[in-house]
Amino acid sequence: MNYSSIQYEASYGTAAQLPQSDLPEIAFSGRSNVGKSSLINKLFGRKNLARVSSAPGKTTTVNFFRCGDVRFADLPGYGYAKRSAAEIERWADLMEGYFQSQRNISLVVQLIDMRHAPSKDDVTMIKFMLDADVPFIIVLTKCDKLNKSQREKRRAELEHELAFAGECKKIEFSALTSEGCDNVKKAIDEKFQ
Repeated sequence: MNYSSIQYEASYGTAAQLPQSDLPEIAFSGRSNVGKSSLINKLFGRKNLARVSSAPGKTTTVNFFRCGDVRFADLPGYGYAKRSAAEIERWADLMEGYFQSQRNISLVVQLIDMRHAPSKDDVTMIKFMLDADVPFIIVLTKCDKLNKSQREKRRAELEHELAFAGECKKIEFSALTSEGCDNVKKAIDEKFQ
């Protein structure tokens, strides 16, 4: 895949607006502020392809990007509490609409902050993908914020915390150093060989 040929397509704020899925899709999922937009920008070598913010909850739409014959979807983050009840309901409807609209999802890149145990929402999302037989990998973000011994400790803890997910691929990633970026590309590329 030629990652430099990425183009922004469109953003949708409600499930009813989502277009039909006519291409294979790679979706990026995770809690607010876990680094979805940063990962997308690193993968495609662009600084501002996906909007990055230090404040959680900035991505409130499903944002589509196209790279050749593959569509990438930057999903809004979950778990951000400082939203109105109406906004939380809109988000839930949008996410449910995305995953239940007969989309051609080739892979979900599920992001989890390596520094912390998976949240209840992370676990719910992974269990949903397992139940729905949606292929996914787990990208452990912000790994550069841990020293060597902290990383070893978190790896061991994650084996226990994510045991229910089986033998899914886990990739440590740093937006700062680009560590793991090539491994994420490889996991995506394997879906199209």
